[in-house]
Amino acid sequence: MSVALEVTRIFSFDAAHRLEDYVGKCNNLHGHTYRLELTVRGTRDHRGIVVDFGDLKAIFKEHYEPLLDHKYLNESLPMVNTTAENLVVWFFEYWAEHVRPAHPELEPVRVRLWETENAFVTLNYADWRDGRAN
Repeated sequence: MSVALEVTRIFSFDAAHRLEDYVGKCNNLHGHTYRLELTVRGTRDHRGIVVDFGDLKAIFKEHYEPLLDHKYLNESLPMVNTTAENLVVWFFEYWAEHVRPAHPELEPVRVRLWETENAFVTLNYADWRDGRAN
């Protein structure tokens, strides 16, 4: 049976940032221990595996961790304002340009970025793709 499954791997990274054009504490330099949930979709291979969890870890470590972990996001990322919302949009933009060419077999489904233990932003790949088309 060929059924599509979603596979999720969770990562964490520490980073600092400040919000531009914002009135409040977050306008000041501060940091977070972010939690990133990456979900991809696919069908099982002959072993019953969609994607090895270690392969997802390797993608994060190669492509994302050098730009995110222990970085000042306002300097390491291209966006003007490093809100959690902008970070998840950037995640898919970066995937399209840098990850997809190396891993065309992986279809991202969703990214959820936790800024604190009580606050997160979720972006589905289909919504990101549709937003780019408009």
